[in-house]
Parts: sequence; C-alpha cells; structure tokens
Amino acid sequence: MADPSIGVIVPVYNGERYLAAAIESILGQTHLPDEVVVIDDGSTDDSAAIAESFGPPVRCLRQANAGVTAARNLGVAECRCELLAFLDADDLWHREKLAVQAARFAARAELDMSFSHIENFLSPEFAGRESEFDLWKFGQPMAGVITQTMLGRRELFERFGDFAPDMPHAGTRDWLLRVVEGGATQELLPEVLVYRRIHDTNLSTERAADSIDEYLRLVKASLDRRRAAGGTPKTLPFAMADSGSSAESNAAACDLPPSRSQRPTTV
Repeated sequence: MADPSIGVIVPVYNGERYLAAAIESILGQTHLPDEVVVIDDGSTDDSAAIAESFGPPVRCLRQANAGVTAARNLGVAECRCELLAFLDADDLWHREKLAVQAARFAARAELDMSFSHIENFLSPEFAGRESEFDLWKFGQPMAGVITQTMLGRRELFERFGDFAPDMPHAGTRDWLLRVVEGGATQELLPEVLVYRRIHDTNLSTERAADSIDEYLRLVKASLDRRRAAGGTPKTLPFAMADSGSSAESNAAACDLPPSRSQRPTTV
C-alpha cells in the first residue's frame, strides 16, 4: 500500500523576514511532503514573491486580508493530500518532523492526529532583549498540542468542519476541541519537532485582550456541548494544553507521561 500523501499549509501575512527559512525547513525534511500550499493573507511586503520563488512542490495562493484562520481554511480547501500539516511563517521544523509522524500513522492505523513537543527560541535580532520576552520559556521542551506540530487526517475537516473563522486567535484550538470531543484518536510524541520563533509581533498578539476573550468563548462552548451531550470535561485539558507551559505540567493535564524529549542536535 502506498504511503498517504502529505500536504503542508503555511499561512503568511507580511512575513518576508522569516518565510524563506520556514519553507526551507519544510523542503529540508527527510520525508518530503507532496505539496506545500502557502496562503498569502493580503501581505503588503514581498511574502508572496518569496513563496513563488521556490517553485514546485510549493505553490502560493493569495487572498484579501481575512486573518490567519481564514488563510488556514483556504489551504485546507485547496490541498487535497490525505494527511495535512501546518507551519506558521515564522516557525521552523526539525528535519525529521514528517518522517517521525508519518511512521506513527504507518504503525497505528486508527491514529487521526499526531502532535509533538515544541521549543521556543528568541529570534536572533532580539539578542540581548530577553527581559522583554519574560512571558516565554526558552530552551526547554513543552507540550505542543497546537496546529504547528500536528499531522492529521484530511477527513477530520470533512467530519468536523473548518477552523472557526470568527476566532482569529483561537479558531484552531476551538477546532481541536471539537475534534477531540468527537472521538478522534490522537497522540503526543515526546520529541521536540517544532521550533517556535518568538519576536515582537507574536508577543503582542499573544497578550491581546481579544485573544483572551476568544479562549474564554471556546471553553464555554466546549463545556456547553458536553453538558448537552451528558458528557464530562475529561478531554478539555488535552486540547487546551498550552505550549507556553512546562512539558511536565502539560503532560499531566493531558493524562500523559512526563516528557522524555531532548533537544535534537540538528534542526
């Protein structure tokens, strides 16, 4: 039986500083994807031109600015691969990311989603300004139950719908909650396979008040759905695991063993 096809979706908005490095980390995989779809969300810089310069298997689609959630939804609609992965335009993958997760799908026929641990790093241009980023933990593995680490079956979007377009900050987390509540089979790998770049733009986004409001909305919606179905909030911690918390506390919240991950020697 042939291996399932793998597509990667990369939303970008004015990401010319980091986009090339993100795409290079995808094309440097030991298990290459079949398709890379970059969604330019109305950028006013050279993001689209950078994406288009790579050629196949990278293709770039442009949309009027509608936010990262809408960009991811367009990517899902356009990419027809059986397994889907997501990478933000300022982050990086470990070179074995797709190989490790593809092997898990080969070993577990029932698996719907595979996640990995993640590690934050301060973008080099901010060296010496670490005190401005005290919200973040650097150099330690953290549970990454987020789209940037996920390799998941395309059919999940057919079963559970798109990311919530009215939640630009929390739309992906809302989707994860719906999928987990629906009984999807998931796992959290101990390896660090994604490196999240911390810089001025994503710091301000994480601290935004509307981001907090969206997370409160999605938690309430999740609890309401399960109360209506006569269920319990047992699955909530897994899908809500915060990649800004320690690996051990997230593993405990997810009812998983503590992390055994180590920083890979080669990204």
